Amino acid sequence: MKFFKLPDLGEGLQEAEIIEWNVATGDTVNIDQLLVTVETAKAVVEIPAPQAGVIAATFGQPGDIVHLGEALVEFVGDDADHATVVGELETTKTPQQTNEHFIIGSPKAPGQRQGIRATPGVRALAERLNVDITKVSGSGKQGLIKAEDVERVARLKNEKGPSTPLKGARRFMSLTMSQSHSEVVAVTINDDAQLGNWGKKDDATIRLLRAMVAACEAEPLLNSWFDAEAMAYHSPTTIDVGMAVDTPGGLFVPVLRDIAQRSDKDLRSGLNRLKADALERRIPIDEMQKPTISLSNFGTIAGRYANPVIVPPMVAILAAGVIRDEVCAVSGKAKVLPVMPLSLSFDHRLITGGEAARFMAALKDSLEA
Repeated sequence: MKFFKLPDLGEGLQEAEIIEWNVATGDTVNIDQLLVTVETAKAVVEIPAPQAGVIAATFGQPGDIVHLGEALVEFVGDDADHATVVGELETTKTPQQTNEHFIIGSPKAPGQRQGIRATPGVRALAERLNVDITKVSGSGKQGLIKAEDVERVARLKNEKGPSTPLKGARRFMSLTMSQSHSEVVAVTINDDAQLGNWGKKDDATIRLLRAMVAACEAEPLLNSWFDAEAMAYHSPTTIDVGMAVDTPGGLFVPVLRDIAQRSDKDLRSGLNRLKADALERRIPIDEMQKPTISLSNFGTIAGRYANPVIVPPMVAILAAGVIRDEVCAVSGKAKVLPVMPLSLSFDHRLITGGEAARFMAALKDSLEA
């Protein structure tokens, strides 16, 4: 018997939520047949069968979080080894309890967290207080849930209402922001670009992307990855921009590749497709990986300046606010011009203030041309 484990679904994706099983125990499947649909922090992904065979067991229910490398499916088949089917492990097919009656709930697949540890009295208390014991963190030895743990959750529930676990994109955002806060030494500089030379048909996002190319050519270090452990940086050969896309399901950052070598028409087509894929949660995994610099065009909604957050290993992110009309001095005379507010956050562990300022100057020169 062999176990198919949750494969690598993209850079930085360590977990996925089960949305729907497309097979059941006892089913015979063919290679590449759809096994399960999962939701990662970035997209809805359909996972196919890596081999033909009979399904001996599935692990996890819709709504469960499965981590990278944890078992999804147990196969009984004639196929020998397969690249993504790993291990010869023993499993328990039916729920069991220990002699101490501590383990409750269905058994976990190999590699997954073990069952909830609680005495029968504590389980009864949780049921009486209408507390989902699977959501309680145990403070006792080896994670044993105590009565006070259940009472604490019940008290919080009564005082503040039921809690809503973070899932999908919002959960990933929380983890990513925490990582950035703990690792990156972020500094932000702000400036304005006067857009008096723009035509009525100028595409603001395309102009921003073109300006980012000019700025990266002036200061290529801002288009880098920083490896803090090795105290080294890597210089990508292309400018691949992570485009922040706001959706009802959360923030997604698909990647627009090699922007320096693409036409305006191709860039606009690519942007439209990335946005549509993000809204539908059907973004191909390879379009979520390895941005070299990021752009947040939050000004399409509201706001002037920001402190955009850098996601390592990147070292810079540009944000553009709402374009507004403002009285500007032009050749000694007052003139009303459209103005774009700009915010550039950079990782001061690698980037100097001078480099960031020169990046901003080149950006402005391109936008104002």
